[in-house]
Amino acid sequence: MNSSSVTSQTPANKNKESHMKVHNFSAGPGILPQEVLQQASEACINFDNLHLSLLEISHRSKNFENVMEEAMALTKELLMLDDNYKVMFLGGGASLQFGMVPTNLLRTDGTAGYVNTGVWAGKAIKEAKIIGNTKVLASSEDHNFNFIPKGFAVPKDLDYLHITSNNTIFGTQMKKWPVTPVPIVCDMSSDIFSRKVDGKQFGLIYAGAQKNMGAAGSTMVAVREDLLGKTGRTMLSMLDYRVHIKGGSMYNTPPVFPIYVSLLTLRWLKKNGGVEWIEKINQAKAQAIYSEIDRNSLFKGTCEKEDRSNMNVCFVMNKPELEPEFDKMWKEANISGIRGHRDVGGYRASLYNALPLESVQVLVNVMQAFEKSKG
Repeated sequence: MNSSSVTSQTPANKNKESHMKVHNFSAGPGILPQEVLQQASEACINFDNLHLSLLEISHRSKNFENVMEEAMALTKELLMLDDNYKVMFLGGGASLQFGMVPTNLLRTDGTAGYVNTGVWAGKAIKEAKIIGNTKVLASSEDHNFNFIPKGFAVPKDLDYLHITSNNTIFGTQMKKWPVTPVPIVCDMSSDIFSRKVDGKQFGLIYAGAQKNMGAAGSTMVAVREDLLGKTGRTMLSMLDYRVHIKGGSMYNTPPVFPIYVSLLTLRWLKKNGGVEWIEKINQAKAQAIYSEIDRNSLFKGTCEKEDRSNMNVCFVMNKPELEPEFDKMWKEANISGIRGHRDVGGYRASLYNALPLESVQVLVNVMQAFEKSKG
């Protein structure tokens, strides 16, 4: 669109066009599809033609019960789960699951195994140790979490093995799941629905919604029901998965708006071709940016190539003193959210599902232009 046509637009359309031009690489809360944002905003005014806001109707109403049921069903469908699994939408973020998982799965006389691949895995380990006996079976901490541990032994007597599929801060991702005789618990907060996964490989999957499946404030938990009720401990009702399953995720008032946004996002994903469709796009996005990082004389990746995340691309400059000038260039290109986490430094481009390939190409173009001027 040329400048003259933009000038002729109404102020409202100007704002819309300006928003669309921002290339949002935020690590989380992350980018959502535009149609999802539009539908969610409309529901805040008039939901289901009730002439009431989604934010003010009863969560016990049939209208919202339909939302919850469809969100659960789509989650099971996209994760290829069978009837042995129950899906919940809970509050408290993935951080609450760090404690809920061992509370529900770790026997009072049992042991849980954990793999430490980053900050969030470390926090999960900390909480599990409060609940019961917890062993760290493998860790990449001594290399600043720049790789995924492999080939570690998994004792057969563990109650479960906990892994984190993708590490937002350090930019690593599990490409293969551990082969183990015990149930696997996986924190998929930052790459759920980004690639094809047979959820039946896991005993429990949990994910904060705010990366790939919705707005901040809701956490999805899918658990194989036969794993529950075996710990030998008495639990608070709010921490007991069985209570939430029995109540249909409505034991207490659920976070209705984030759950609705998750439903809209899951609908968007299914309508466009499902997980297989978005996986191809995500691979193309990752290949585009990693190829440029490896080619460009001014940049380098921060983690082992075989473990590079398709969701969070971490890279640094070979000449850190040039960062202010590079920052100026990408900001002028309407790029947002690529500053790296303080534990890694440099830059982090998050390629969540709703980020279009065109946005990645804009970043690549800026990197190429910067090399021409400073390389």
